[in-house]
Amino acid sequence: MLPVSATICKRFLHLTLKMSFISVAPDSDFPIQNLPYGVFSTSANPNKRIGVAIGDYILDLSEVKHLFTSAELQHAFEQSTLNAFMGLGRSAWSEARQTLQKVLSESEPVLRDDAVLRSRSLVLQNHATMHLPAAIGDYTDFYSSKNHAFNVGCMFRDPQNALNPNWTHLPVGYHGRASSVVVSGTPIRRPNGQTLPDEKSPPVFGPCRLFDFELETAFFTGPATLLGNPVTMEKAEDHIFGMVLMNDWSARDIQKWEYVPLGPFLAKNLGTTISPWVVTMDALRPFIAPNMTQDPVPLPYLRHADDYNFDIKLDVSILADGMNKPAVITRSNFKYMYWTMKQQLVHHTVSGCNINPGDLMGSGTISGETQDSLGSMLELCWKGTRTVDLGNGLTRKFLQDGDEVIFHGYCEGNGYRVGFGTCTGKVLPAHPITC
Repeated sequence: MLPVSATICKRFLHLTLKMSFISVAPDSDFPIQNLPYGVFSTSANPNKRIGVAIGDYILDLSEVKHLFTSAELQHAFEQSTLNAFMGLGRSAWSEARQTLQKVLSESEPVLRDDAVLRSRSLVLQNHATMHLPAAIGDYTDFYSSKNHAFNVGCMFRDPQNALNPNWTHLPVGYHGRASSVVVSGTPIRRPNGQTLPDEKSPPVFGPCRLFDFELETAFFTGPATLLGNPVTMEKAEDHIFGMVLMNDWSARDIQKWEYVPLGPFLAKNLGTTISPWVVTMDALRPFIAPNMTQDPVPLPYLRHADDYNFDIKLDVSILADGMNKPAVITRSNFKYMYWTMKQQLVHHTVSGCNINPGDLMGSGTISGETQDSLGSMLELCWKGTRTVDLGNGLTRKFLQDGDEVIFHGYCEGNGYRVGFGTCTGKVLPAHPITC
């Protein structure tokens, strides 16, 4: 039990951080405990600038940069992306968070009592256009949910050989296409490509028939490393800035034909959608969950005794043509990750691969242990043998043109939530075939 004085201090700190002079609804994703970063513009000011979400508002950091004592932070918040800020490292991230929580608290007059500064710096979110939060130089996608990997292995092999021999020894991943990472709300066009509908006949070219989503998260990296210098487990947390939701759109029939021997290509490069708000690891720290038991025990460079898993509730909805509201089709949780973000980063760089501020690293599809917690249509419809009920007689096996896929994720606190907002994309028809 804490001493009385420590208990009082802890409660006082909780109350201080809980209250902002800006009204925040209990079910808002963006209380003062969160303060995620994003990049936005408005019709009145089309320049891209860095903001922080608080309730229904965005705090424009370019307008309040003078409130930060660090010249490095002031410079970083003048930029049109988060890359410079990400590159400053954990001490700067913590300093910025402390300043923001103070400035936005109900007891601090500097912004609360300055009507002119408030009018310049606070923008309603529904008046803003969100952009990619960083210039993404490199994008890597992992395959780190054991439930998902086992399910896919059962479909295409058998339960006894569902996991490939390397899967429990290292975080499997592949290098994706950074140029086609887009911000939430960007439509995604159904791809054309080669498929093999009949294994006894030659391949055909045409629109993907088995279009899918993959429920993922991703993290952005912080300070750069030099080529040849791995990130050790002891330093891994210093290079993980924050997390977003991610939809790794997948063309399953194209993927099946093309992936041997080098893995994903056209089935994945058609588009990857991320949520616009980056939730920092400091905001997520109260929601740390136990790491999954790893058997066999990983090699020494991949071991860490501290927990670095997170209790993030995730759900996926589909809004189809003719529907009045989206239908939730799955509920999962980030805590089902087998390999942690620290293990992913350490393994990624153990070869000497360098990282830069704003590199994006996806989790891989996050599936739970039950039918209603699976993270892709491939699993929900079990390779086309089942249907997914959207209500009112509508069903799906894979995505149809016009379907909007909506991800939501949040952590549940005591009377508040730390959330990511939404990650959405609507499926457009494939381009007409002209050849």
